[in-house]
Amino acid sequence: MNYRELGNTGMKVSEVSFGTWAIGGSWGHTNDEDALKALDYAISQGVNFFDTADVYGDGHSEELLAKATKGKEDQIYIATKFCRQGNIHSPENYSYERVKAYCEDSLRRLGREAIDLYQIHCPATEILRDGQVFDVLDRLKQEGKVRNYGVSVETVEEGLICLEHPNVSSLQVIFNMFRQKPLEALFPQAASKQVGILVRLPLASGLLTGKYEKGHVFEEDDHRNFNENGEAFNVGETFAGLGFDKGVELSDQLKWIADGRPSMASAALRWIMDQPEVTCVIPGFRNERQIGQNLQAIDTHPFSQEELERIRSFYETDVKQFIRGPY
Repeated sequence: MNYRELGNTGMKVSEVSFGTWAIGGSWGHTNDEDALKALDYAISQGVNFFDTADVYGDGHSEELLAKATKGKEDQIYIATKFCRQGNIHSPENYSYERVKAYCEDSLRRLGREAIDLYQIHCPATEILRDGQVFDVLDRLKQEGKVRNYGVSVETVEEGLICLEHPNVSSLQVIFNMFRQKPLEALFPQAASKQVGILVRLPLASGLLTGKYEKGHVFEEDDHRNFNENGEAFNVGETFAGLGFDKGVELSDQLKWIADGRPSMASAALRWIMDQPEVTCVIPGFRNERQIGQNLQAIDTHPFSQEELERIRSFYETDVKQFIRGPY
C-alpha cells in the first residue's frame, strides 16, 4: 500500500481508501457480516482511511466502522459528514448548536473522542458563499471535537468557493473518466493551497466496471434505480450525471483501457490515482471480493501519454455533452 499526505492535515492516508455509503444503505441489499469482513480485510491490506456520513443508513455505516476499528482508533482515520439530516438550504441547519449536535451524534456512533476529518455534506451553494459554517467548524476544532475539516461538493464552483477559506483541509469531489472538469481549474488551485482531494464515484456508480448492459434493473432501494434522473438528490451522484443506458454505451467504448491491466475498474482507478493532485480514491464496496478488486489498482500500470490523450479526447467529444446537472 502507498500512502499520501492529505492536504495539510499531517495524515498519511492509503491511496486506495473506501467509502461506506453502499454498506449503510441506498445501494440495494446490505449484509452487515459481509461488510465487517470486508472492512477487516481492507485494514489487513493496509487501508487506513474510510469515508462515511451520518445519513448512510441513518448512521449505520458509522456504527459498522466503530466495530471494525475498535482498538485501532489511533491507526485508522475516519472521515464523516453532516448537514443532510436537515434542510440543506436553511442557515439554522449550520448553526453552532445544530452542527455540534450532529458532531456529537457521529462521535457516539463512531465510539471516538474526535473526528479525524469532518466534512460538510454537499451543502447548498449559498451556504458556502455565506461562510458562517466555517466559523462553526473552527470552533469545534478548537474544542477538540474535530481534528480537521473539509467539504464534499457537487460542482467546481463550490470547490473554488471553499478554497477561499484557509482552514479547509480537503475537498471531496465527483471525478472519473466520465467527469473530468475538476482537472481544469479546481485541482491546480487546491494543490497550490495544500488542500487534499478525495475522489468519490471513481467508477461512476459501477459504469466503469464494464459489467452492465443496457436495460439492467437495479433494486428498488438502490439510488441507481430511484435517482437516475436526479429525483432524490443531485443527478451527478448517480452515474456521474449520465443516463444509465448512455453510460453503458460510453463504457463499452472505454473497455480498451483494460488491455494489459487486471480489469476495467482497476484501470479507471489507476487513471485517477495518477492525477498528481489526488490524495486518494474512495470507491464503495459491499463485500471482501469488491475490496480485493479495487485494491488491484495499486499494481495496475499507468497509462501512456498516447492513452491519456485518447481518454481526454473521448471525454471532450463523446461524453461531456451528455452530462446532466451543474458540475
